[in-house]
Amino acid sequence: MDIEEVHRFEEIIAGVSPHLEGPHWDDSSNTLLYVDILKKGIHRWNPETKENEGIQLGETVGFVVPARKGGLIAGLGLTLSHVDWETKKVTCLHKVNEAPTSQFNDGKCDPIGRVWSGTYGEMKDSNDLSTMEHIGHLYSMDVDGSLMDRLDKIGISNGLGWTEDNRTMFFIDSIPRKVYAFDFDINDGSIKSQRTVVQFTGTKDEMGVPDGMTVDTEGKIWIAAFGASKVFRFDPETGKQLLSITLPAKRVTSCCFGGKNHDELYVTTSVLGANEAEIKAFPQSGSLFRIRGLGVKGFPATMYEGPIKI
Repeated sequence: MDIEEVHRFEEIIAGVSPHLEGPHWDDSSNTLLYVDILKKGIHRWNPETKENEGIQLGETVGFVVPARKGGLIAGLGLTLSHVDWETKKVTCLHKVNEAPTSQFNDGKCDPIGRVWSGTYGEMKDSNDLSTMEHIGHLYSMDVDGSLMDRLDKIGISNGLGWTEDNRTMFFIDSIPRKVYAFDFDINDGSIKSQRTVVQFTGTKDEMGVPDGMTVDTEGKIWIAAFGASKVFRFDPETGKQLLSITLPAKRVTSCCFGGKNHDELYVTTSVLGANEAEIKAFPQSGSLFRIRGLGVKGFPATMYEGPIKI
């Protein structure tokens, strides 16, 4: 197994350090899309050329996914918006009615191309999440362009994933440190029978807080552990931890499979909330990593298949 830092962000914009999130491998361009939430940026990294392009936007960016009909869908502040990479034009598709201090966080497309993304309220202290209010929601934007409020009373809405048979959806709420599973109806996107499949029970130094996630072709789930320098692999059928990978960055935020064979794990990290001692101990924090040689693969990521009304 080889852990490689592929891109480091050493610059600071307006006093804000890197908070990378939401990696998405785009098969159409063989590039990795990801966001920097607090710097309000969307990035695209090309592993062949090593070029990292980026655009700055006017709102915090929780996630980004490509749209089949062109451009990108992004969670910007409290909106789901279309972003034209070339012109930088942003078009609001939906704005949700939540507290002005709330914002969209992690997001992903389900197997038929709906966008799913959730929100969270004001984060006063990233090192003490126990004070977070459970006011977040989980939404889906269907392939007909309509928006549905699917779940409420969420602490911090985070990672999403689906089983290969499309019958189960996984979802992380970081505050109770749980990964939930739902019975999933791919036809209408409805979810029911919520249950816990993984509970983070160790100390936050040992296991951290579950953040972003991805699913491999063996049906196992990979979870970024914010605060523990790790990515874990779990069996969602038993809740058993199968593997842990330690990275040279404490605040691990998300992961996805990519590369032409979908056998490389891309991992985003953050400096959000880190003090000087932590930054000194983990100088590679806020970087993008690639892990090879895992012996497993992921599924191709899905695009948004719906209309773009601009």
